[in-house]
Amino acid sequence: MEITLRDEAAIEEKRKDKIPYEHYKSLLKDQDPQNVSKLSTCPYDEATSSFLVTVMGAPYKVTFPQGDVTDSEGHDFDNYKLKTMILRYLINAKGISSTGENIAYRDVSGGNVYFACFEGRCLKRFAFTFNYNIEGLKKAMAFLGAEPQKNGDFSWRFEVINNMFMTAILWLGDDEFPPEAQILFDANFPSAFSAEDMAVMGDIFIPILKDLSKK
Repeated sequence: MEITLRDEAAIEEKRKDKIPYEHYKSLLKDQDPQNVSKLSTCPYDEATSSFLVTVMGAPYKVTFPQGDVTDSEGHDFDNYKLKTMILRYLINAKGISSTGENIAYRDVSGGNVYFACFEGRCLKRFAFTFNYNIEGLKKAMAFLGAEPQKNGDFSWRFEVINNMFMTAILWLGDDEFPPEAQILFDANFPSAFSAEDMAVMGDIFIPILKDLSKK
């Protein structure tokens, strides 16, 4: 079977994404699982030595001390960006509850440095992905149990990962103006994720919303 340049690029991207995943696996083993569970609000099952983490409504298992991230049935998958985010959350969560107050990305320490990345991978990507698929977006948000908000033309607040909420706002485009989006974070978000983490959050939640919009 012939491997195309696109296939090779995808394989190389997976290889690069796997490197940080392996790194954070090695860091998790040094943590106290009970403390991790308390600070992250992710249940820890001593019988199976695993955490249960919920991302966008879907459960994932993380073995301890190995740090292997699988689906809820224990099956492996190759979304290393998602796996890495889960491990970083378990390692970095500080037990700060959701506040219900929103902050913009530029309000986060380092937000100005990574804003161009955030704009491209989160704001523009969200706007252009769903500008012509509003019904699909509504279906996805309903599946998540997201709370409708009053900002923009459409907006919802939803839980990304245990105790961490995000608000996605969309202004529809037309023949004269392109669509626009804003992503706001609960004020507790920076307690677990850095500005660099938050800049690539679109790589996590947008593909999941796209999949949910098709169900």
